[in-house]
Amino acid sequence: MSTETAEKTEIKKPAEALLSKRRKKLISDPLVDDNPITIQVLGICSALAVTTQMKPTLVMALSVIFVIVMSNLTISIMRNTIPTRVRIIVQLAVVATLVTLVNEILKAFAYDMYKELSVFVGLIITNCIVMGRLEAFALGNKPYDSVLDGFGSALGYSWIILTVAFFRELWGSGSVFGIPIFDTVSSWFGEDFSLATNGLMVSPVGAFIILGLIIWVQRTKTGYVEH
Repeated sequence: MSTETAEKTEIKKPAEALLSKRRKKLISDPLVDDNPITIQVLGICSALAVTTQMKPTLVMALSVIFVIVMSNLTISIMRNTIPTRVRIIVQLAVVATLVTLVNEILKAFAYDMYKELSVFVGLIITNCIVMGRLEAFALGNKPYDSVLDGFGSALGYSWIILTVAFFRELWGSGSVFGIPIFDTVSSWFGEDFSLATNGLMVSPVGAFIILGLIIWVQRTKTGYVEH
């Protein structure tokens, strides 16, 4: 009686490319189609509060990018060791640590910006975008994908608040990054001509108006309808 030994060869799936189509969507979707501010309506408070000028808005955007990416990475690495019933406490501890780190860096190297933004940087702990990405993605996915997901969501948040800040500072103060645009343009047309600023733009109402216009343009372009 002959016996046949079947050789089993293990077929390994090819490794997914670092920037495969699926991974690119982790970054690109939050920019427009699934933007955390204009579609998910998250992070609205900071979008209204810190966008009167470009400089603090840029610092806020970089801070949020750092916190979301690093918290997504940390929670993803720890995901298999975190008991489900204490996961929220662990997530808050990780986010609070990162926010404290950002606060201390600003305090050490950019004290004026620290005084201007300290309250709002501290409120990143309560930013729904941060906790939302930890719960919805980092807890169930690998570290690299979680970093891409956090980076995409943070970029989606950042370009919206920077756009709002650009128009608020330009129309409200006549400048961009502190550079006087209206005064320069007015000087081209003689002493009798002066571009006027609009005080409404430096109030939260101005932020609501600009944010509403961005949402209107974006949803008109994508055809997104709220159900």
